[in-house]
Amino acid sequence: MTTHADETHMNAADAYPVDVEFPDLAPYAAGNAGVPYVYTFDSGMAGPHVMINALTHGNEVCGAIAVKALLDAGVRPRKGRLTLAFANVDAYLTFDRRKPDASRFVDQDFNRVWSAAKLNDRSVDSTELRRARAMQPVIDTVDMLLDLHSMHEKSAPLALSGPLDKGIALARQLGAPATVISDEGHPEGRRMRDYADFGDPRSARNALLVECGQHWEPSAVTVAKDCTARFLALTGVLDESDLPAGWFAPKPDAVRVIRVTEPVVAKSMDFRFAGPYTGLETFEKAGTVIAWNDGEPVVTPYDNCVLVMPSLRQLRPGVTVVRLGQVVA
Repeated sequence: MTTHADETHMNAADAYPVDVEFPDLAPYAAGNAGVPYVYTFDSGMAGPHVMINALTHGNEVCGAIAVKALLDAGVRPRKGRLTLAFANVDAYLTFDRRKPDASRFVDQDFNRVWSAAKLNDRSVDSTELRRARAMQPVIDTVDMLLDLHSMHEKSAPLALSGPLDKGIALARQLGAPATVISDEGHPEGRRMRDYADFGDPRSARNALLVECGQHWEPSAVTVAKDCTARFLALTGVLDESDLPAGWFAPKPDAVRVIRVTEPVVAKSMDFRFAGPYTGLETFEKAGTVIAWNDGEPVVTPYDNCVLVMPSLRQLRPGVTVVRLGQVVA
């Protein structure tokens, strides 16, 4: 199978500086939940099973720093269960500062395999599918999931709520980041935050994905810690006083919701943007050219169109390179 390192076309000269340290995760390899790098703590009291997940992508280190800090602090739930996980550690261990974007995954995107069809199809194998299948029994018992991510480009943090009202409500209750993106996910495959009951409007189980900032900027760690602290306090498994001092940052004055109406998917390697976009750029008029896709112009489909997470750092045919959205609230 072609490796992700082979496919990544950006090099160190194109990359942002790596201004955070990547922690040694070897001491956490054993786990305690029957799955390497996954820890579950049961309070013995009734309550939800809450999970904080880091390293869905191997180069997105901010969540790993937050999860490691919780483990090192010996945090335990007051009620319910708390799971702390490092997901795609195999990709994380390949990180190379000379090719910092290449460790996103090993064989395929870990955040595109979360459908029953892919997880149950044993005729298909990859590093990421093996890891997802190992973690699946734990995730099947989780009531509330926070999946910590970061972004290719330097942009404001985002809460990705999924398309359902319950996800938007959870993001609003959390109160940070200031921008909530309501979207269906990616044509390539289902995300963990949309897996099974998380993506079922009839289920009380819920999930939130937070894009904390650019992968290697210190402010992304600050956002990861803030959102983690808020999530644990919101779900009630911990009190605010149980969390490390200084993790809570000031809340934004307001939260806005942007609903994604469509993805823009690369048809080939011949894709280029019309400007140096990094995210949340708003175009006043419909019909504005924002990119060229295999030689064809990509235009805004409506007035006040917002670009969501534009990036060419993982450019391949079939990859979503930007999503288009409208402010709805």
